[in-house]
Amino acid sequence: MQASKVIFKTFPVGPLQCNCCIIGDPVSKRAIVVDPGGDAKKILAELAADELTLVSIIHTHAHLDHILAAGELKAATGAPIQLHKDDKMLWDMVEQQCQAFGVPVPDEPLPDPDFWLQDDEALACCGGVTLHTPGHTPGSMSFWFEEHNLLVAGDTLFKQSIGRTDLPGGSYEQIEKSIKQRLYTLDDDAVVITGHGPATTIGDEKRSNPFVR
Repeated sequence: MQASKVIFKTFPVGPLQCNCCIIGDPVSKRAIVVDPGGDAKKILAELAADELTLVSIIHTHAHLDHILAAGELKAATGAPIQLHKDDKMLWDMVEQQCQAFGVPVPDEPLPDPDFWLQDDEALACCGGVTLHTPGHTPGSMSFWFEEHNLLVAGDTLFKQSIGRTDLPGGSYEQIEKSIKQRLYTLDDDAVVITGHGPATTIGDEKRSNPFVR
């Protein structure tokens, strides 16, 4: 998929089929990758197909299925890894997460994040900004590209659903507040790329999401 003035790709990766995103500038050829949950070689091939240079590896949160290929991508490209600091505990527990879900542990330990994402921070390219949307995890982030009317929501908001809040650090009260105050205030026709499964729009979820109306 290529929106106006931006290269945008999303595809499922890894053992739990997380939606990984590539957002790139067709002029500068700078790009960011969101949630490299696995299949690093596929992600690198997709970057190469558009001759994109990876400048930032960012994460909506630190559950295993959104982070497993981060180290391999950094090793291949030199791009820094970014995460909200409130999810550092989950990042450090990736081996325990893998064991709990029956997923193979990475061959190489994940490197520490290079930078901590802050709320309302400009991303490295394509006009994106960060939104701290805790609830699924304490450090859950969403990424808003206003010029392209595109939201990458991770596991905060799904089509007709929301992220789990029964895992360590989860909070229904927080995720409800994040969705109502940070996401439902965006344009109704904004396209929402979810952490798993099909895309949706803000308007559709405001009207018919059974968990947060």
